[in-house]
Amino acid sequence: MLWMAAGGLALCTMNAVMRLMTLELNPMVAFFLRYVMGLVVMMPMLMRDGLAAYRPNNARGQFWRGAVHASALSLFFLALPHIPLADVTAIGFTTPIFVLIGAAVLLREKVSGARWLAALIGFSGVLIVLAPHLSGSGAGWWGLVMLAASPFFAGSFLINKHLTRFDSPSVIVFWQNVSVMLFALPLALVYWQNPTAIQWATFLLCGLLGTGAHLCMTRAFSMGDISAMQPVRFVDLIWASLLGLAIFGTSPSATALLGGAVIVASTIWIARRESSR
Repeated sequence: MLWMAAGGLALCTMNAVMRLMTLELNPMVAFFLRYVMGLVVMMPMLMRDGLAAYRPNNARGQFWRGAVHASALSLFFLALPHIPLADVTAIGFTTPIFVLIGAAVLLREKVSGARWLAALIGFSGVLIVLAPHLSGSGAGWWGLVMLAASPFFAGSFLINKHLTRFDSPSVIVFWQNVSVMLFALPLALVYWQNPTAIQWATFLLCGLLGTGAHLCMTRAFSMGDISAMQPVRFVDLIWASLLGLAIFGTSPSATALLGGAVIVASTIWIARRESSR
């Protein structure tokens, strides 16, 4: 679970920086450049190990995963500039519910009652966070766009878990960068804007954070049931709230704090149950 928690922290940090970039450049251009830099970050590993070390055993699965992940990210980056960071993370917490369902139905994992309960308690914390926005102006239409990304992210994570049977985490993440970049290229060309030197450097940072996050999460998927990892993702709301305060000056609301407390409680509970098994 530590790999999953580390991946969540890196991903939340990347999302905060990427939100800045989507306020400066078209979201589709920002989306494409993040994955270009993700590939650049992995070039030293490729040069060290050689191309043969990154030849996938399941090439079709790698590109199916890229297509699903690119679909999720297209929706995600379109909505990202319009929604506070804590809300982005909270809405994304619907993904673990889809993952649990998919793990039980598609991967035939045995999802214990404790995992379902922890996920449902954590999801109730998400609803507490979102309640003010769902009842008024709030996230509105863009919240629904962000929500639509969740089942696609869940599908990507499930394919990722399946791919760990064939390839190492580094191979999976390398081909994720390649395939998602290729799927993002057409839309990026339509809305192309030339980044500044500072923006290029910022995308390089995002590539480093994103690649590190996916390496950590893929390592976690290879070590245990994907359903067991999902409650840990609820801690991301804490990271997102702190990053939103530090970067955008947006303090978490009372409902965000209350929902976060519920989420952390459910995560600690399931972590203790899993460690005692």
